[in-house]
Amino acid sequence: MAAAFTAQMSRGRGRWRLYVVLLNTCAAWPERDLGGRTVVPTVQERSRALNALDYALTEEARWEWTEDSETPNDPSSPVLLIASVTVREAAW
Repeated sequence: MAAAFTAQMSRGRGRWRLYVVLLNTCAAWPERDLGGRTVVPTVQERSRALNALDYALTEEARWEWTEDSETPNDPSSPVLLIASVTVREAAW
Protein backbone atom coordinates (compact mmCIF):
# COMPACT_ATOMS: atom_id res chain seq x y z
CA MET A 1 0.00 0.00 0.00
CA ALA A 2 1.28 3.47 -0.93
CA ALA A 3 2.15 5.90 1.82
CA ALA A 4 -0.51 8.47 2.70
CA PHE A 5 0.19 12.18 2.93
CA THR A 6 -1.87 15.24 3.78
CA ALA A 7 -2.47 17.88 1.14
CA GLN A 8 -3.70 21.29 2.24
CA MET A 9 -5.12 24.29 0.43
CA SER A 10 -5.33 27.78 1.85
CA ARG A 11 -5.73 31.34 0.69
CA GLY A 12 -3.15 33.92 1.71
CA ARG A 13 -2.17 37.27 0.27
CA GLY A 14 -5.11 37.00 -2.11
CA ARG A 15 -4.01 33.72 -3.73
CA TRP A 16 -5.09 30.11 -3.30
CA ARG A 17 -2.27 27.61 -2.95
CA LEU A 18 -2.24 23.85 -2.61
CA TYR A 19 0.66 21.95 -1.04
CA VAL A 20 1.53 18.45 0.15
CA VAL A 21 2.81 18.24 3.73
CA LEU A 22 6.03 16.22 3.91
CA LEU A 23 7.02 15.50 7.50
CA ASN A 24 10.47 14.43 8.74
CA THR A 25 12.31 15.87 5.77
CA CYS A 26 14.16 19.03 4.84
CA ALA A 27 12.80 18.83 1.30
CA ALA A 28 10.58 21.60 0.03
CA TRP A 29 6.88 20.75 0.08
CA PRO A 30 5.38 20.28 -3.39
CA GLU A 31 3.23 23.35 -4.01
CA ARG A 32 0.91 24.71 -6.68
CA ASP A 33 -0.48 28.24 -7.06
CA LEU A 34 -4.20 28.08 -7.86
CA GLY A 35 -4.67 31.75 -8.64
CA GLY A 36 -5.87 34.96 -7.13
CA ARG A 37 -9.62 34.63 -7.30
CA THR A 38 -12.14 34.99 -4.51
CA VAL A 39 -14.07 31.76 -5.16
CA VAL A 40 -12.79 28.44 -3.82
CA PRO A 41 -11.15 26.25 -6.51
CA THR A 42 -13.40 23.34 -7.47
CA VAL A 43 -12.68 19.77 -6.40
CA GLN A 44 -11.77 19.01 -10.03
CA GLU A 45 -9.29 21.93 -10.13
CA ARG A 46 -7.73 20.79 -6.86
CA SER A 47 -7.44 17.24 -8.16
CA ARG A 48 -5.73 18.43 -11.36
CA ALA A 49 -3.29 20.51 -9.28
CA LEU A 50 -2.46 17.47 -7.14
CA ASN A 51 -1.92 15.40 -10.29
CA ALA A 52 0.48 18.06 -11.60
CA LEU A 53 2.47 17.56 -8.37
CA ASP A 54 2.41 13.75 -8.93
CA TYR A 55 -0.10 13.08 -6.14
CA ALA A 56 -3.64 11.74 -6.26
CA LEU A 57 -6.60 11.65 -3.91
CA THR A 58 -7.04 8.39 -2.03
CA GLU A 59 -10.25 6.47 -2.73
CA GLU A 60 -11.80 7.48 0.58
CA ALA A 61 -10.57 11.10 0.32
CA ARG A 62 -12.90 13.82 1.51
CA TRP A 63 -11.92 17.48 1.79
CA GLU A 64 -12.25 18.86 5.33
CA TRP A 65 -12.19 22.53 6.25
CA THR A 66 -10.62 24.14 9.32
CA GLU A 67 -10.95 27.73 10.42
CA ASP A 68 -7.93 29.65 11.72
CA SER A 69 -7.08 33.32 12.08
CA GLU A 70 -4.48 35.41 10.31
CA THR A 71 -3.35 36.83 13.65
CA PRO A 72 -3.15 34.17 16.38
CA ASN A 73 -5.09 34.89 19.59
CA ASP A 74 -6.87 37.89 18.05
CA PRO A 75 -10.65 37.29 17.81
CA SER A 76 -11.01 40.30 15.48
CA SER A 77 -8.49 38.88 13.00
CA PRO A 78 -9.70 37.90 9.51
CA VAL A 79 -10.55 34.22 9.15
CA LEU A 80 -8.18 31.92 7.31
CA LEU A 81 -9.73 28.75 5.85
CA ILE A 82 -7.57 25.66 5.40
CA ALA A 83 -8.78 22.60 3.50
CA SER A 84 -7.08 19.23 3.92
CA VAL A 85 -7.36 15.82 2.28
CA THR A 86 -5.47 12.52 2.25
CA VAL A 87 -3.40 11.85 -0.86
CA ARG A 88 -0.88 9.32 -2.13
CA GLU A 89 1.93 9.52 -4.64
CA ALA A 90 0.48 9.01 -8.10
CA ALA A 91 1.28 5.75 -9.86
CA TRP A 92 1.07 6.67 -13.53
